[in-house]
Amino acid sequence: MKQFLGFLITLFMASPILKAQVQFKPPATKAVPVVDDLHGFQLTDNYQWLEDKKDQTVIDWTRSQHDHTLNYLKATATPIDGLRDEIAAYLDRDITGPIFLEGDRQFFYVKKKGEQQYKLYTRLDGKDVLVFDPTSIDESGMSAISGVNFTQEGEKVAVGVQHKGAEISTYRIVDTKTGKIIGNTIEDLRGFTWTKDEKHAYITVGTKEMLEKQIPLKTYLHKIGSKRSEDQFLGAPSDSKNFMSYFDARYSDLTFTTEGDFYSNTLKMKTTGSNDELQEIYSSKKFRASPYALDDKIYFMTNHEAPNFKLMVTDKDKPHFDNWKELIPEKETVLSSYIVTKDYLIIQDKKDVVSRLSAYDHNGKFIKEIKLPEIGNVGSISFHKKSNTAYVNLSTFTAPSKIYTLDGSSLEWKLYFEREVPMDTKDIEASIKFYTSKDGTKVPIFVMHKKGIKLDGSNPSLLYGYGGFNIGMSPSFIGMAATFVNRGGVYAIACIRGGNEYGEAWHEDGMLKKKQNSFDDFIAAAEYLIDEGYTNNERLACRGGSNGGLLVGAVITQRPDLFKAAICAVPLLDMVRYHKFLIARYWIPEYGDPEVKEDFQNILTYSPYHNVRMGINVPTTMVIAGENDTRVDPLHAKKFVAALQNNPGQINPIMLYMDYDSGHGSGKSTEKQIEDIEIQYGFIMNQLGMK
Repeated sequence: MKQFLGFLITLFMASPILKAQVQFKPPATKAVPVVDDLHGFQLTDNYQWLEDKKDQTVIDWTRSQHDHTLNYLKATATPIDGLRDEIAAYLDRDITGPIFLEGDRQFFYVKKKGEQQYKLYTRLDGKDVLVFDPTSIDESGMSAISGVNFTQEGEKVAVGVQHKGAEISTYRIVDTKTGKIIGNTIEDLRGFTWTKDEKHAYITVGTKEMLEKQIPLKTYLHKIGSKRSEDQFLGAPSDSKNFMSYFDARYSDLTFTTEGDFYSNTLKMKTTGSNDELQEIYSSKKFRASPYALDDKIYFMTNHEAPNFKLMVTDKDKPHFDNWKELIPEKETVLSSYIVTKDYLIIQDKKDVVSRLSAYDHNGKFIKEIKLPEIGNVGSISFHKKSNTAYVNLSTFTAPSKIYTLDGSSLEWKLYFEREVPMDTKDIEASIKFYTSKDGTKVPIFVMHKKGIKLDGSNPSLLYGYGGFNIGMSPSFIGMAATFVNRGGVYAIACIRGGNEYGEAWHEDGMLKKKQNSFDDFIAAAEYLIDEGYTNNERLACRGGSNGGLLVGAVITQRPDLFKAAICAVPLLDMVRYHKFLIARYWIPEYGDPEVKEDFQNILTYSPYHNVRMGINVPTTMVIAGENDTRVDPLHAKKFVAALQNNPGQINPIMLYMDYDSGHGSGKSTEKQIEDIEIQYGFIMNQLGMK
């Protein structure tokens, strides 16, 4: 951090004349051709040597590239007045998270100004009591709470902690009244779930070695306080692209297991605590179903022959799929979630990316639409059975989310939680618009800008997208992007195919052989912003991370003429070899299997690393990777940067920024978040000529 502060001081002192003279001359990257024969294609890979992150040559190359990026930014960037102060004011302040209930107890997270990580608290006899502080076990601030799992009445909690964003957690059992740690730590976990007797836990083990060698994750029954050598092995998927989980129903005497990939699963169940064999109740290679057991009923939210999802129900003594009955049939709107209160089924559905609530009786008869307490989008809904109360998160583009309670019988609203944030949004307006993609599909886009904007094509603009894994965009608080908009920028979020904005059909239209639709939708969003007079291609940047990093990599190689600059974060870019590293086999159902000729031929058409075109100059791009990323291997970023830098005709800078103290993005300290956001927004604003 001291090095970065020094960089900022020097940056502010830099001469404009000197900045204009600096050229981007990155360290040389050697080409070591490796020829792979794949399905009759001979592919020459010049930078396969960069895949070995443990090789000292690769380590040295990576560090030199990263340092060159910092030095270049220091020499060329113009300071953005107040940017760091605004970021710090937003992130480094007293923050109390929403209160949630476990049993009859209140719990919440707190991070005070100057602290690096959130701490877990509870409220006892009107006093706030610290339950767990991750900095007590790591004073560096680089370890964060990665997950919590409470016993039924909240007397104990299993707290997972990850270090430097590696997403491999060490769990500790904590007494929630005293904060005392009970027993030994449980290491190398990707999941922890209490059993009904609260003396055991279902744990999913995923060591660093297992991830690197793509060994299927294993599930065990662990007795709390016992040695790990005594754990009972429960099972593991036959292929590392699948996963398995066990859980005991909270409000029934049933235990469920689910095994499958992201989009299909097999469900089995038995009576909790019995020695009965698990009974298969549902299995599909195309669809999925999620069970919720309540007393003598089992509810299933499923997309089985229902792309917009439906709710089904059966008696627990007739659990097989043949006996399931439709309770809430599939509709034109997308079923997002549901809760079962004492008197109602409350359904959350989505129409044109905006969520709403409706009440039905327990037989599935529509009662009424539930009017929201104020204008907003339903971000999420949860239920506390003891008090028969729903907790509903409402959000808008320009106001922080609020939590309201909804009485499960009277359906009356009460404001439960709201938080002030130091972001000025009074002069920002936001709207949901629609544009037409290449194949005629209507696509939503969120557009945020200052009131009174002139549509003269000159506004600096930033376009964000994701488009994959059934993860959709929804109206939510603008957050840190307000600092960009308040400086005259237009911030847009494209709701492209691959997400869940319009159900599973929308997702399927942006995956596998139809993945190009996601890229076409994003390209069309950029063209829309230009055509409508918001901006022009010299004042438009794009940003995306993870699957969104693949998106950015694809569009800047396919349509480099559309953008001035890009941020490509923790990206997948070598799609021919993606499945060979870390947990990437999980994603074969989304992208396809390069070992299969038909899938390979499709992937080759868009894989950014393989579509770097000789002599074609792509926009100035910052490629960001996490050194400790256990999801997307940083090799993608390294190889893409090397290929672009060595491409004849590449004029614009292609920069590698390595995040050495984090992984795929989670668990960063406050200090690290401020640093990363400042670098990214500073880069974008400089490229777009903002002051």
